[in-house]
Amino acid sequence: MAENCTHNCSSCSQNCSSRKEKQSFIEKPHELSQIKKVIAVVSGKGGVGKSLVTSMLAVKSNRAGNKTAILDADITGPSVPKAFGIHERAKGDESGIYPVKSKFGIDVMSLNLLLANDTDPVIWRGPVIGGTVKQFWTNVIWGDIDCMYIDMPPGTGDVPLTVFQSIPVDGIIIVTSPQELVSMIVEKAVKMAKMMDIPVLGIVENMSYVKCPDCGKEHKIFGDSHIEKVAEEFGLEVLDRLPIMPEIAANVDSGTIELFESDTLLDNTLAKIESVKTEGVK
Repeated sequence: MAENCTHNCSSCSQNCSSRKEKQSFIEKPHELSQIKKVIAVVSGKGGVGKSLVTSMLAVKSNRAGNKTAILDADITGPSVPKAFGIHERAKGDESGIYPVKSKFGIDVMSLNLLLANDTDPVIWRGPVIGGTVKQFWTNVIWGDIDCMYIDMPPGTGDVPLTVFQSIPVDGIIIVTSPQELVSMIVEKAVKMAKMMDIPVLGIVENMSYVKCPDCGKEHKIFGDSHIEKVAEEFGLEVLDRLPIMPEIAANVDSGTIELFESDTLLDNTLAKIESVKTEGVK
């Protein structure tokens, strides 16, 4: 406790044993940014299609008439620019950095938009990576945004902690796959969200099945799904199940994710996101 303690924790930055309220590390966005809603897309492990789900949600949100943005927080493995076919570099001036717009007007900021070459490795330690993500929130001039999607790196390490402590996230979407270990993956994500006091909006199961183009039969190539049992265990809702769709994979590879045609995909997830009530402009 400080010598001149007034017992008013709201006006004190000391992290002493007498503190009666949690200290907030939330950062304000750039003064020229007005962001209404922030949704983080997370996964407990890599390779489940988290960036794909992030990109598709942003595209659907944009199609619905919302001013949409993606903050790519996966610093060491950024893939969002590739999916949108963005090759130009982000620019800035004395006011800050400007995101790059996709062909259909989605604002994107990713480390790949600042590197000389897309394939340059990012060999940075955790604190530097976390600081970069924070700057994407504080130093980027996003302008007026109805909904920002944050493509999170897998796991529960430095970057997720930085995002959840620094950025006022309104809700989390967990992306999983049908394998047995999904229970452990979801549990880790749910526990972290609970610790950070951020609501989990629901689960999206990716690679749930593949539909035969000839007979239309659905084949579960990863075996039977355990997602309903897992969701019930943690009191969560399974919002959508995505099939394996070669045509969408082709869209990602060609940088044309904004042209995917399956409009019913992720409808429930988008409706859930749009129903989230926020405290106002950030």
